[in-house]
Order: sequence, then structure tokens, then C-alpha cells
Amino acid sequence: MHDHLRRDVLVSTDWVNDHLDDPTVRLVEVDEDVLLYAQGHIPGAVTLDWLTELQRPDVRDFVDADGFAKLMGAKGIGVDHTVILYGDKSNWWAAYAYWFFRYNGHDDVRLMDGGRQKWIAEGRALEATAPAVTPVKYRVPYRDASIRAFAGDVLQHLLAVKDGRGSLVDVRSPQEFSGEKLHMPEYPQEGAQRGGHIPGAANVPWAMAVRSDGTFRSRDELRDLYAEAGVRPDAPVITYCRIAERSSHTWFVLHELLGYPDVRNYDGSWTEWGNMVGVPIERG
Repeated sequence: MHDHLRRDVLVSTDWVNDHLDDPTVRLVEVDEDVLLYAQGHIPGAVTLDWLTELQRPDVRDFVDADGFAKLMGAKGIGVDHTVILYGDKSNWWAAYAYWFFRYNGHDDVRLMDGGRQKWIAEGRALEATAPAVTPVKYRVPYRDASIRAFAGDVLQHLLAVKDGRGSLVDVRSPQEFSGEKLHMPEYPQEGAQRGGHIPGAANVPWAMAVRSDGTFRSRDELRDLYAEAGVRPDAPVITYCRIAERSSHTWFVLHELLGYPDVRNYDGSWTEWGNMVGVPIERG
């Protein structure tokens, strides 16, 4: 078993509470519901909007290294800061931001286990005003291409999946996986012409990895969950969902918590695959 775990990838609400005045720490809230931050957030936390700040408006892609550096600098986040991310929905968008921080070479980034819901459930301090931020200079040290998969990578990976030498993890709901639905019921119909899943994918919905309080299940429980789906630590894995926030969460579990060495997040996910001409799809 690969056990080279980066055990500092999760911090507790207690840890965050003890480090609210730590000048080496930056707290960042990343929510699906962007209105939540203004209603109350952890004191000193800045907000990050995954859609308007992490993604380009003109191209289906993330901001480039220069864009990320400008964004971090404007938020008062330096290269040497310990960044603590948290948010709503059991940290699913916070995990997406975590993956993107790692992609941009910011290694000292962690998730607050349980996210926003746990902090609030424990009756901890909230503030409604955004903190005053002193801009800093930020430079992206490197971009880690090893944790991102493009459509061509997925096509190449299909042969390994077919031969049992690799895994694809579809983290969407069973209804999306089967093709019965093209999106999550409570969300708008966002853009896939075809329903179903990538051939050979195992369906392990992302939320199976968390408890009702938003915290991650134990490492033993997580190992068993993915082992039962045939996902092995000694074979390359690609995760995907619809637009990559749920698959970032599963990438975090496999790569960061369980230490699987070769896990890539396919951020094009089903909105790309389900619209692409000529690629194989399985239904049912």
C-alpha cells in the first residue's frame, strides 16, 4: 500500500480557531452559493469565486499562471503562506480550489475538515465584513501537469481501463452515470448532448467519502470504498464528474488523503465528453 501520505492536508476547526491571528496563515472561503460569505464567514477569511475568478470568461479553461499570481496577490496571499480552504457542500468547491492551488504549485494548502457547516454547527465566531487586505507579490513556482487530464489523455487511458491496468472514477449520481439524467436534478440543464458515462468507469458518488457533518470518513473506510469499486493505488486513476468540482473532491481523497500516487482530475468532465463528436459512451 502506498502510504506516503501528506498528513497535513486536513486541519480541524479547532486548529483554524487557534490560528485565526497567525500571520503565516490565510483563510479562504470557496462556496457554491456565493452569497453565503457575506452572511457570515470565519474571521479574517477572504472569498474566492470559482466561476468568475478561477475560470477564464473567453475560453473554457482556468486562468493562466499569470492570472493566478495576480489573483493571489490581490487577495493578500503570498507563496509562503499556509492557505486553508473551506466552503459549503462538504467542501466540494473548496476541494476544486485546492486542486487548482496544487496545479499552480502552491504546496502548503489544506482543507478545513467539515467545512463551513461544521464551523457553524459548533457555534464558532463569524463576521460579515470582508477583511482589509494588503496586496502582495505572488509568483507561480511551477504548474503540476501531472494532476490534470485532458480529453486526449482520457482516450489514451481507456485501453488501460479495459485491460485492468487503470481506473476511471465517475463521481456523479447513479442517475447521471446511467444516462437517465444529463445533470443534477436541482441544477440547470447544463450542456451535455448525450447522457451516460465513459466506458469502463466505476461509479462512486463523491459524497460517499464524507459523513453527515461534512468531515471525511476514516482512511480505512475510504480505502475500502474505492477498493470495492476496483480502484487500486498501484494503477493510474482519472476522476471526472460534470464540470470537475465533485471530481476534485474525489481526487483529493485518492491523491491527498490515501496517497495514491497517480491520480488526475479530468476537468473537461461530462460537459466536454458528452458533447464531443465520436467518443465512446456507455449507458445503463
